Amino acid sequence: MFKRILIVCVGNICRSPTAEHLLRQALLGTDVQVSSAGLGALVDKPIERNALATLQQHGQQPHEHSARQLTSRMLRESDLILVMEKRHLQGISQMAPEARGKTFLLGKWQDDREIPDPYRQSEAAFEHAYALIEEGVEAWSKRIRPNR
Repeated sequence: MFKRILIVCVGNICRSPTAEHLLRQALLGTDVQVSSAGLGALVDKPIERNALATLQQHGQQPHEHSARQLTSRMLRESDLILVMEKRHLQGISQMAPEARGKTFLLGKWQDDREIPDPYRQSEAAFEHAYALIEEGVEAWSKRIRPNR
């Protein structure tokens, strides 16, 4: 059983906080803790305005977010680590080789699909990333919480 899930991207202001919020919502009523961090985090920055707007357009109201830098301790303490791109798997393996067995793409159940970074791109890029994140979260939540 997963008790602590960590979601990782690069800046921790677009994809990972979006996925963190959606997975937290999907796992409401459980004792699973969901958090996020970035391999190259824009530390202490809030969720990016277009990412927030996209969440809100889908009826979501995320908690206040402050970007965090990924640490080897976070990796050690997590039961499951979900990332957006294959290169994130490599970055985590370099930082904490022991975490490799519990690190997967958020898009694992969609044929190991990667979720492209929408940062500094159009609203359409954010909408596309949101749709991919939503699919990945739905697939993972069914496996984490199978009775649902």
